[in-house]
This record gives sequence, structure tokens and C-alpha cells, in this order.
Amino acid sequence: MSRRKSRRAKSTVGRHTVAIDGRLTSVSLENAFWQSLKEIASEHDMTPSELVADINSKRRHVNLSSAVRLFVLDFYRQQG
Repeated sequence: MSRRKSRRAKSTVGRHTVAIDGRLTSVSLENAFWQSLKEIASEHDMTPSELVADINSKRRHVNLSSAVRLFVLDFYRQQG
């Protein structure tokens, strides 16, 4: 492997447990998405679990982790 390829940033995906309707589930998110989700939740006086539950109730045809990523992306697109 070349030096250039070995210096690439590695994905920092972590599994994060949240409660939805009293049931624990996990989402796999890159740290940047998880941190952004926490910041958005805080701005709305919500916990990350509450925000993920809201995202879950509105998602269509994508898995929960993808729905969270799309939510965060859309949130910041609307800001700018």
C-alpha cells in the first residue's frame, strides 16, 4: 500500500444506543454525525434519544442510521 493511501483518515463509526418508545436500539454513525445530532437535540431542548425517535417516526424506506445522517445533512443545509 502506498504511503498516500495509508494516511487516509479512517472512518470513525461508532454504535450509539438510544431509546425509542421504551425500547433500546442502536445507530451506527460517524462521530461527526453523532456530535451534530447531539448539538441539534440540545438546540431543541431534546435528548438525542428523543430526536432519534422523532426522526424514526418520519423516516421512509431507509434504515435508521441513514435517516439520522440525512436529517443532520438537511438540518445544516437549511441553516446556510
